[in-house]
Amino acid sequence: MTDWNKLYNRAETLLSRLERLLPAGPSDPGWNAAVAFRWRKSGRTGFIQPVTHPHQIKPDALHGIERQKERLDQNTRQFVQGYPANNVLLTGARGTGKSSLIKAMLNQYAGSGLRLIEVEKHDLTDLHDIVELIHRRPERFILYCDDLSFESGEPGYKALKVVLDGSIATASENVLVYATSNRRHLMPESMRDNLDTRHIEGEIHPSESIEEKISLSERFGLWLSFYPFDQEQYLDIVRQWLSYFGIAKMVPAVREAALRWALERGSRSGRVAWQFARDWAGKQKTTPRLEQ
Repeated sequence: MTDWNKLYNRAETLLSRLERLLPAGPSDPGWNAAVAFRWRKSGRTGFIQPVTHPHQIKPDALHGIERQKERLDQNTRQFVQGYPANNVLLTGARGTGKSSLIKAMLNQYAGSGLRLIEVEKHDLTDLHDIVELIHRRPERFILYCDDLSFESGEPGYKALKVVLDGSIATASENVLVYATSNRRHLMPESMRDNLDTRHIEGEIHPSESIEEKISLSERFGLWLSFYPFDQEQYLDIVRQWLSYFGIAKMVPAVREAALRWALERGSRSGRVAWQFARDWAGKQKTTPRLEQ
């Protein structure tokens, strides 16, 4: 009997360890309680976690990117209404509103059934599992990947390619990928890549390494490029944010301080304009007039 007890206890211990290794069954993350979610991992098990206080920003609060805003709004509206739409890659200068624009689309269309799931780069290998969990849901989902870039050979690179286009399984109609990056092709490019380019009978044939690096970005149907703001655009954005904080007029002293603020940071961007306006409003002891 003692031997049986030992065997039983060992079997219980083994089963307990195996249960921790096996993925847990899908659970309801509270779809009706939130509009934004994150993909999280506990050991080897992934789950969708609701974001109770997402960043609320309205499209009208974003300035200097009207063309990009219009195109992303059109694509998102098509998607929410059940019409064909594209995966989107937003690339370009830092601080110009790429991530904020995606959050603004969620704010704009959450009432129409749009939901957002943020996926970190190191979790992109789980994209197939995420799609499996949500493909039968009635909502429309944006898988949001922020500040995306890859080094050669990273597993998430191939996983994202498969989800975008290239798997034997049909892509889910209620899922799109919106990604931001400072790199147009999402991977570093080197002089060696160009040296391997071949010229055959007057035609240029890119090297295999270049073809590999552009193959992922080409899977995004819509590319939106963001550029650094010039001085007047930057000052206009500063003016808008100061108005948001209840400061109606930009006097010469404020203008000079805003330009000096940008010079110290080596950038004229929407983010820098927002940071200056917060700093100046704080010194003037003013608060926002409207909730964003």
